[in-house]
Amino acid sequence: MASNLDYLDPALVPLEEKVDAYLETEKAIQRAMAAPQGSVPPQNPAEPAHSLQQLRQDLARLEQEIIGMLPTRDEWLKVNLGYGPSRVGAWHVPGTSPARYELRVVH
Repeated sequence: MASNLDYLDPALVPLEEKVDAYLETEKAIQRAMAAPQGSVPPQNPAEPAHSLQQLRQDLARLEQEIIGMLPTRDEWLKVNLGYGPSRVGAWHVPGTSPARYELRVVH
């Protein structure tokens, strides 16, 4: 029987960091869509603003990297996103050739 604390495994830290970056990029896209000119003002004034298109490209890249890091497909993996166990997984999208997987994160 697997322990309920498996999500605290230090080997999952790189995956957790990548999922955090993915979630932050999703939030940046939402802010960009709400901004009048389609770009997000940087949270740090020293950083340049990112275009909505660039944010979407970053999100797609992060999604593929996360899917590549997952040990399995079509099932949840518990990860620690800082407030208890969260879940991340990749599910097959039916009717796609070649097979395509969609990332899902529950936090």
